Amino acid sequence: MRAMVLEGIGKSLALKELANPSVLPDEVLVRVEACGVCRTDLHVVDGELPLVKPPTVPGHEIVGVVERVGYGVEELLPGMRVGVPWLGGTCGVCAYCTTGRENLCDHPEFTGYTRPGGFATHVVARAAYCVHLRDDADPVATAPLLCAGLIGWRCLKRAGDARRVGLYGFGAAAHIIAQVAVRQDREVFAFTRPGDAAAQSFALSLGAAWAGGSDVLPPKQLDAAIIFAPVGSLVPAALRAVRKGGRVVCGGIHMSDIPAFPYSLLWEEREIVSVANLTREDAHGFFSIASAIGIKTTTKHYPLERANEALADLRNGEFNGAAVLVP
Repeated sequence: MRAMVLEGIGKSLALKELANPSVLPDEVLVRVEACGVCRTDLHVVDGELPLVKPPTVPGHEIVGVVERVGYGVEELLPGMRVGVPWLGGTCGVCAYCTTGRENLCDHPEFTGYTRPGGFATHVVARAAYCVHLRDDADPVATAPLLCAGLIGWRCLKRAGDARRVGLYGFGAAAHIIAQVAVRQDREVFAFTRPGDAAAQSFALSLGAAWAGGSDVLPPKQLDAAIIFAPVGSLVPAALRAVRKGGRVVCGGIHMSDIPAFPYSLLWEEREIVSVANLTREDAHGFFSIASAIGIKTTTKHYPLERANEALADLRNGEFNGAAVLVP
């Protein structure tokens, strides 16, 4: 197999020929058809997450075909198309797993972080954590749904019944969940980097009621705001934009430090909450919704060996939508 390997924190990924991986009981070998490039992959490469242990293979928005199944796997068969998401495994016995909160598992595994990921031609995944996809699913269009879509979905659920929703950082996750929110008859307010007219136009084309820079207030007070950009200074900005009793949802796994802000921004029962990881139930609910409303992803394709270019373009905001590697 071929893989783009992180050999050291902060280094460029290196294309390597690796031995075909073995498959343990309850695992499957998946031939990768497409793998999305996520902001979290940047956090892995940059060492902003604590458990990165090079050499490792990033990538956790994987669509592929099962080639081999391990002993005990009954739910998946060779030839089936599956998605392999960020949540790669849980212990099943901790207080979180046994109360329906496996996203907070005390001993989790994460694809492309603590276990090898999808910047490769093949990946081994725990069968129970794969998402069974339709045979006719477009691999490239579907790949961003495996994280950007799922995290966006969990964030939108945490926003409750908010009718006016602000999305800070209009990248892969926002461009997906904006479509869901519009179909739910919510008003979407898109916040981009100041002066990014292309991203603002993109947001409006997807049904946003308003789009502007993150340095300005929206024309109406928001019921909730979701922050996808890993920028701590957006938290007080979002608090200024939400009404009394409003909620700010932080959707990233990593964020720069939140600056001090006056208590008056939080007063009147405003809330700040975070979203961590995802559950298999999130995947079941989201893919049902995605299929029903026909979510369209905007993607930019890169061959596997150009993964470093895809990461750099993501870091610099060089495209709308999502980057996807195609081995």
